[in-house]
Amino acid sequence: MTATQEETRVLGPAQLRHAFGAFPSGVTAVAALTGGTPVGLAASSFTSVSLDPPLVSVCVAHGSRTWPLLRDRERLGVSVLGAHQERACRQLAAREGDRFAGLDWTATADGAVLIDGAAAWFDCSVEQVVRAGDHDIVLLRVHEIDADHAVAPLVFHASRFHRITSAAPSTEEHR
Repeated sequence: MTATQEETRVLGPAQLRHAFGAFPSGVTAVAALTGGTPVGLAASSFTSVSLDPPLVSVCVAHGSRTWPLLRDRERLGVSVLGAHQERACRQLAAREGDRFAGLDWTATADGAVLIDGAAAWFDCSVEQVVRAGDHDIVLLRVHEIDADHAVAPLVFHASRFHRITSAAPSTEEHR
């Protein structure tokens, strides 16, 4: 079946958020030093893009007041937040207040800010910014990485934070 012009309808933000919320995602902190002070935001739209060259991406809303402070930094840190870092994520997503109050973080020599205790981190530079609707797709070239698979990631699904639990082994795994 193909849709005709009459059957095509405009999708509203609430409908889109509801459907997009069916797809679980990890949560990242994107941060850098600006004038010696850490500046950052939370982003759940992080994904791997390419192995050669090493690229990842995040999407940032055009209305973000933080992205303009970060976009021209030499390096950006992307930290994959752990299940124990829900409070840090809420702080980094807040519109007001000191987003880094009480958070442990490390800055690289090039100014990328990495959240201590994260499941993984990426030291990146902006490769390209692609305007897409009401967001920018930010392609980031990865320069340095590390990961701790013992740290369970923080997961965002259906507008709530979740933690991954170990599933019981299937009967196929016992064979």
